[in-house]
Order: sequence, then C-alpha cells, then structure tokens
Amino acid sequence: MNQAEASAGSPSSEVIQVDVVSDVVCPWCIIGYRQFEKALTLLEEPVEVRLRWQPFELNPQMPAEGQNLREHLVQKAGITPAQSEAARARLTTLGDSLGFTFNFDDSMRIANTFLAHQLLHWAGEHKLQTQLKLALFAAYFTQRRDINTIDELVSIAETVGLPGDEARRVLEDGRYAQAVRTEERWWLEREITGVPAFIFNQRYSVMGAQDADTFLKVLNKTRELAKQA
Repeated sequence: MNQAEASAGSPSSEVIQVDVVSDVVCPWCIIGYRQFEKALTLLEEPVEVRLRWQPFELNPQMPAEGQNLREHLVQKAGITPAQSEAARARLTTLGDSLGFTFNFDDSMRIANTFLAHQLLHWAGEHKLQTQLKLALFAAYFTQRRDINTIDELVSIAETVGLPGDEARRVLEDGRYAQAVRTEERWWLEREITGVPAFIFNQRYSVMGAQDADTFLKVLNKTRELAKQA
C-alpha cells in the first residue's frame, strides 16, 4: 500500500492533507514549495497542514555517476547553452526572492535520486520527511553535494536528527526500494507526469511551481469545502 492509500479517507476540517510529488533535483520543486510556504503565511486563519512528499524520478535511467547538468539539459530538452544559462539566472533570482540559494556551476552534475527517495520514505516514519527533503534540496542545489552516495546521504540525514547507522542500513539493504517503485508507479498511473504536483485532500491539484496567490486560493477552497463535508 502506498503512502496515499495508507491514510485514505476524509481529513478533518482542521487539517489539510497535501501530497507533494517531486524530485530532489528539480529546481522548480523547491521554488513551488517556497511559494506554498508563503501562501500559508497569507491565510487569514492558520490551518494545520499534513504534508507528505511523494517520489518522482525525473531521470530514472540516470547512471550512478550522473551527468553534467548542462549537457543533460541540452540533450533532454533540446535547449542551447545560452538558454540553459538564462534559465539558471532566472532560477537564481527567483530563489533569492524566496529565501533559497541556487549555486549553479558549469561542473554541476544531475544525479540519480532513487536512493534519496528511499531515504525520504524512511524519514517519513520518523516524522522528519520535510526536514530531510529541504536538506536534500540544499545539499544538491546550494552545496553541490553528490546525493547519490550512501556516505553523503547518511551525513545529510544526520543533520536533521535521523540516526546515521540506521540510515546506512536502510540504504544498503534497500528495504524500501520496492515501496518507492510502487509509489512512483501509483502517481504515474494517475497521470502525474511532471513535477512539482501538489494534491490537496486527494481532490484538488496545483501543477507546477505556481505563485503564492494560486496556492492561497486552493488552500481557502479546500478548507471551505472540508468544513461543508
């Protein structure tokens, strides 16, 4: 049973359940999350949000050693080096405005994220999933760390209070590998083919890194309809 199914049912009117389908090497995923956070501060009345990060691999066939990011984007998206540079500049400016630092570099590599998603699945059991997700975003985009090595992932896990010895065992024995594959397939079958995707109370969706006002409207709508249920 995947995470979405595990808590199926109607959340109470005091809680909004938000599933965020994303990948840790997706810059728009952290931008979207920061916009979502901003929207929460704009609510007239605070609301409890039950946030769950769902796995999505932008590059499931990426080899363990990764690939140069600019080379990857040119090959995958057909963009020119100049367009890649412009996109980086735009993301950097937008990130700065939302309190997140993108530290792009020509030597930066795109990474395979399957191990990271397994670690995130486990972190959910410790109620530290969001903390780990944000640490992974920072590790990859700001610190330019290799997030596809067990040593680095264990080190990142420890920064948010997760036990390093257990994190290492989780990654070495692959105990959550099948669960992550099942969850990825579940979302793909529901036509989530791009990220980020924010699913509110398993009913309403916001696709992409929308602005805070868009998230605010959906939060208010979700809240009102939950109260009427």
